[in-house]
Amino acid sequence: MLLKKTILTFRPNYYFTLRMKKIFTGIVFGLCSLASLLAQDPQLSQYYASPLYTNPAMAGASRKIRLTMNARSQYTALNNNYKTGVVGFDAYLGKVKSGFGIVSMYDVAGDGFLTSTSISGIYSYNLEINREWAFNAAIQGGILQRRYDFSKFIFEDMIDPARGPVLPTSETSINQQISIPNFGTGVLLYNSKMFFGAAIHNLMEPNMSFYYPDKDDVSLKLPRRYTVHGGLNIPLNKTRYEEDRVLLSPNILFMQQREFYQMNLGFYVKQRSLSLGTWFRQTSNNADAVIFLIGLRFPNVKVGYSYDAVISKAKQATVGSHEISLGFELKPKVRNGVRYNKRLVCPEL
Repeated sequence: MLLKKTILTFRPNYYFTLRMKKIFTGIVFGLCSLASLLAQDPQLSQYYASPLYTNPAMAGASRKIRLTMNARSQYTALNNNYKTGVVGFDAYLGKVKSGFGIVSMYDVAGDGFLTSTSISGIYSYNLEINREWAFNAAIQGGILQRRYDFSKFIFEDMIDPARGPVLPTSETSINQQISIPNFGTGVLLYNSKMFFGAAIHNLMEPNMSFYYPDKDDVSLKLPRRYTVHGGLNIPLNKTRYEEDRVLLSPNILFMQQREFYQMNLGFYVKQRSLSLGTWFRQTSNNADAVIFLIGLRFPNVKVGYSYDAVISKAKQATVGSHEISLGFELKPKVRNGVRYNKRLVCPEL
């Protein structure tokens, strides 16, 4: 944490003469009050390896029992970089033409100063428009929790002139943790060759302030996240065997959260157990990164690795980001009278 490191570089007498106790207390309350002003949802590069996090309408879209896990380490050149983990589980019930899912997220900002955790349930209904097209509509609801670690701060009364910050502090903190309900929705239109989706997260724009939870101030709210995505599935060869098919999938994803937006444009190529992909990411401020991906599929298991090569001016300070994904799939047995119509060729990673 930058504040913590900066404190240790000054001489103790400097703190006493400038009455830094009051200053640090102000910083603590200021940072916690403004945290939601800068709040944005964590993002993944392998957004189709975490389909429920991208769009709740993708729950049950694979017609399989599916477990997905993503782990991301962003801006690895920083000593206290961001780390994010997402876990999702979904299944499809043909008798009620519905998908059900659970998705959980854990995000650590800096060296643990601020953490965010969420868990939510998803219900997705499948409407068969005709023999070619299908439409999914989903709702999502859960709990979002944020917490800051008061032990990360260093105050004046903790500093021993000879030994540094080794003493206990007399400062106290309140409201180190908040928990609030959060909701989302999404839709998905697809057939075997193309798909289009849209989602809205943070539907009610919850107040994320630690100290002003009752104020109706837009700067204290977690803004809605709007997502639009789509893609094509183009076979590059003709074969009756699915395992021999070479599939090209160009796709695009656009997200906006208040004034900030990003667009990922790229494609992946899949043959047998191997998938290769590349994407270009543009943000509202600059061209941000080029993403490279490799994925391997085994029976019922798939694993992916991606690297974000930063091309913006922040390249020297942040370097890149690493992300890995792991997925397990189990195809359920089809009972008599239940038809699983596989229209969507799900994006792999």
